[in-house]
Amino acid sequence: MNKKLIFIDIDGTLTVPGSNIPPESALSAIRQAREAGHKVFLCTGRNLAMLSPVLAYGFDGAVASGGGYVLSGDSVLFDCPMTADQQEDALRLFAENGIFRTIEAKDASYCDDGMGEFMARISGGNSELLRWRKALEQDLGIMPIRYYDGRPIYKIVFMCEKREQLNPVRERLEGEFNFLIQDVNDGSYINGELVNRRFDKGSGVRLTAEHLGFAREDCIGFGDSMNDLEMIENVGLGVCMSNGSPELMKRCGMVCPPVEEDGLARAFEQLGLTGQA
Repeated sequence: MNKKLIFIDIDGTLTVPGSNIPPESALSAIRQAREAGHKVFLCTGRNLAMLSPVLAYGFDGAVASGGGYVLSGDSVLFDCPMTADQQEDALRLFAENGIFRTIEAKDASYCDDGMGEFMARISGGNSELLRWRKALEQDLGIMPIRYYDGRPIYKIVFMCEKREQLNPVRERLEGEFNFLIQDVNDGSYINGELVNRRFDKGSGVRLTAEHLGFAREDCIGFGDSMNDLEMIENVGLGVCMSNGSPELMKRCGMVCPPVEEDGLARAFEQLGLTGQA
């Protein structure tokens, strides 16, 4: 078979949300795929600091910060933080409208005080909510926002109770930023990501494929939520976890079992990536 370029989301796809430890079945499948000559990249909303513990298990690179920072081996292919004016406006507008913020620099993340309590009391949930709750509980390096020192920001994760709270923020920022709202079951909260329109996971996929000389039809993307949509739209085959977003599932050509049921390993085997199909 042709060599493949494989992109894997972390939270809810490679690991249970908020964890840094993939199942051994997934790590074994990834090792076998790389030994067979395929390239395997992480493709995640996490910044470099938060994905580094996973990257250390052995990957060829990463599309990080939702596409804002792209790494292939030791080469940085793309690096696009917010401008100083953009981040000042975004931080102020979210705060003024009572919206909780988790801000992500390349090498550090900071969270508003009170977000843990907010998440604990709201009902329902999806993998993104669980990711942030576990991140706070298990300390993935997210610091209180009072320690933020002004370093460049790549992405802001936001959470609030009512969609109307976002209206003033969108009015000011939507020309330059995408508001990627996660689909939730009961509407008891709104959570999403503020991402610069200059990039997304899809642009990171395209840049990586061009750099390594892979055609789109030889690219495969694995994800579980709607923030993986641009990745899925830019590969030849999209694979969604069976406990993932129903909307994303509709856009994918294949569905595999969840992380807890060795979904990634089973999909790699079915696709012949480990040489065992």
